[in-house]
Amino acid sequence: MLKSAISSTIHSIKLNHSTPGDKSLASSAIFWFSIAFIGHLIFVLYIVALYGVSLFEGDFERWNSMMPNGYTEGDIAGNINIGLHVILAAVISLGGPLQIIPKLRAWVPRFHRWNGRVYIGTAVIISLTGLYLTWIRGSAVGTFVMDIAISINAVLIILFAIIAIRFAIARNFTIHRKWALRLFMVVSGVWFFRVGLMLWLLIHQRPVGFDPVTFQGPFLTVLTFAQYLLPLLFLEIYFWAQERAGQTGKIGTAVLIAVLTIAMGAGIFGATMGMWLPNIY
Repeated sequence: MLKSAISSTIHSIKLNHSTPGDKSLASSAIFWFSIAFIGHLIFVLYIVALYGVSLFEGDFERWNSMMPNGYTEGDIAGNINIGLHVILAAVISLGGPLQIIPKLRAWVPRFHRWNGRVYIGTAVIISLTGLYLTWIRGSAVGTFVMDIAISINAVLIILFAIIAIRFAIARNFTIHRKWALRLFMVVSGVWFFRVGLMLWLLIHQRPVGFDPVTFQGPFLTVLTFAQYLLPLLFLEIYFWAQERAGQTGKIGTAVLIAVLTIAMGAGIFGATMGMWLPNIY
């Protein structure tokens, strides 16, 4: 499925670009999407293997192996919210990349519409459960500023979802596509956080800028905001290059995206080997 998805994306983009700048920009976008898709699929396997299997087996204590304050005995509302939060994260991490594939939209438009509805509905539910877990149940680790950053992420998800729906209903699909991509970036914030954290640890080979026990420190504070603000910034740069930049700007943006993709790939590798894969098998 992955090979077909990437091939269809490549084919559709090539049809619409001819200049060297356009081709380089399209190729860098395909490169980014391919690596991100692989990373999201591994993340989905991790969620299902750890949280899904433990939920099915009734081994709720296993949630706490990777999530502080994941399961709390007697806290029925909190446990339901966190279970819903992580299981729906698998749904959205798979459904999001599938919405981006142009050929899939063309081949199976009904799937695109229904998957989009599920994706947006899931995004809103995850945001609401995240706000509940942050402010009602309370975070076991982190700081108040990090809670603010996470809450901003949740609010942006809900806002972008509403805007994307509005333009889809109005059948303004050009603008809808932009807001759908913005929605994908902010929804993937928790994924970007893990990838960014593991890239940081790979570079330094030890915790730098934060305490791994309390999970507090300047690096984590910055990363909690950067997990969605940086992807949004680079997406806007891509939109600018695609629509208004000259050949030099397009090629420069393509190089930037390629470099960022390599860094993202390293972070995915670190997260896979250090966090996700050990919980899949």
